[in-house]
Amino acid sequence: MSQAQKFTQDADNIAFDLKHRNTIKFNISRYDTAVSKGMARYNNVEAAKIQAANIKREVLQNWDKYLIQFEEKISSRGVKVLWAKDAHEATNFIETILKEKDAKLLVKSKSMTTEEIELNETAERMGCESVETDLGEFIVQVAGEKPYHIVTPAMHKSKGDIAKLFNEKFNTPIDSTPEEMTEYVRQVLRKKYTQAQVGVTGANFLIADIGAISVTENEGNGLMSTAFPKLHIVIAGIEKIIPKMSQLGLFYPLLAAHGTGQQITAYNTVFTGPRQVNEVDGPDEMIVILLDNGRTTLFEDNEAYEALACIRCGACLNACPVYKTIGGYTYDTTYSGPIGSVLTPFLRGFKDFSHLSFASSLCGKCVEVCPVKIPLTDILLANRRKTVEQNLRPKAEKMLMQGFKLMSSKRIGFDIVPSLLKNIGTYPFNYFGWGPKRSMPKFAKKSFSEQYKKINSK
Repeated sequence: MSQAQKFTQDADNIAFDLKHRNTIKFNISRYDTAVSKGMARYNNVEAAKIQAANIKREVLQNWDKYLIQFEEKISSRGVKVLWAKDAHEATNFIETILKEKDAKLLVKSKSMTTEEIELNETAERMGCESVETDLGEFIVQVAGEKPYHIVTPAMHKSKGDIAKLFNEKFNTPIDSTPEEMTEYVRQVLRKKYTQAQVGVTGANFLIADIGAISVTENEGNGLMSTAFPKLHIVIAGIEKIIPKMSQLGLFYPLLAAHGTGQQITAYNTVFTGPRQVNEVDGPDEMIVILLDNGRTTLFEDNEAYEALACIRCGACLNACPVYKTIGGYTYDTTYSGPIGSVLTPFLRGFKDFSHLSFASSLCGKCVEVCPVKIPLTDILLANRRKTVEQNLRPKAEKMLMQGFKLMSSKRIGFDIVPSLLKNIGTYPFNYFGWGPKRSMPKFAKKSFSEQYKKINSK
């Protein structure tokens, strides 16, 4: 089964699952309420978005300069910087490091980039236990699943689902409250933090002018993951770079307001290196792996490169009617929703993932909510055109479109085909491709031009 066929099948299975739909509706409604309050704190949120968008575009015009500046600055404090051209190379780096350290346990804060390179699987293969320390990530890891959402990994689970999962895995009471389950996980993780040889984080921002890593989180797990282990590994996409430390004052509130509705995320940490001379705290070593993995391929595309401005707030997922209907797992990618549909064909190939660019109603809500003003619908349309140009769409679709073009390019083409035949031609779509909860619209007995002539002949 191809990725496109699997996508269609999974979408069919989940789209009318009422339990799933109600859970997502409830969780996103809470997000919407919080975000509306977060936006109300801004005097002029549009001005902030324009400023952030301009900074990220300027970064892309001088990408190499800022990345080199970042490397020089952070290396001067004893940080080892490794450049990984793809997930395979990043995995090789991780394997070498874990082997050298004889690591048996690593703790990991929330990071989609580590999901991208399947860090957990690599660690387990090396005989090293990898523990997710973000509560949502911990839940899906225990369930044997991947993150459902860029920001909210366990969005698809209700508190009842989680209580049942913990009862099965840890024998906690089936009627445990969210507070009780959180406390249980906290106690489990405290032991892991102090025993781990390696701590892993991603990076929300790479700061060029001072050479530093910025990590934002709400639970303190990022801080705990780096406080006790002797080695701190950072895995970051090369698009996370920003020019100046002072710009965090713009990006922190934008990311928080669009991601969770907060005024600012609870914990915002800037890591500048391992423990220095005369410093009490910090790891003995710090390694930064800068990941390309298709990002420069995306950068080379004049129509899609602006997607690299993304700050991973997740707002476009929460706004997207398609995402809210088919859920995060249907995409079968690290990044789902509108931004995932744009990025994935470049990161993992148009041949297998071009169908994602067609999984959009093009309503434009994703563009409206984006804090860095990425023209997502324009890029989706450009990706669709590239897919057709590469002959990656089904042949039957091409024949149908050619037939429609022939019929619709001139008015007589529509008028000459009786409405009965048109309705017969579209009737099968009521049973496949269109969905069981909708019916195809029917053609009028007379076309517009026929009705117009009749009215004006009186």
